[in-house]
Amino acid sequence: MTLKAQTQVLHYPRLDTVLMIEDSIKNAKEYPTKAELLRSLPKKVMYQTFNLVLDYLQNSNKILIDRRDGRIVWIFGNEKLDRAVARGVRVR
Repeated sequence: MTLKAQTQVLHYPRLDTVLMIEDSIKNAKEYPTKAELLRSLPKKVMYQTFNLVLDYLQNSNKILIDRRDGRIVWIFGNEKLDRAVARGVRVR
């Protein structure tokens, strides 16, 4: 069992910030890393707030962060991905 350190959140994101980050991930031509995504945002966002939004998106199964290279992939509402999963074989 791992325990996460409790950190105090200084600033919670507003809805427009969450939507801005979602749109940036969805409309990216290539899968961005965290640093690339943060630099590409149209408005500046505090790093702690940025990480909080990414945690929210990951916990709500909207994005997937690759463990190997840290690339962020939008997986929510992706028809191509849904078809591939539907055609896939269940492994027990």
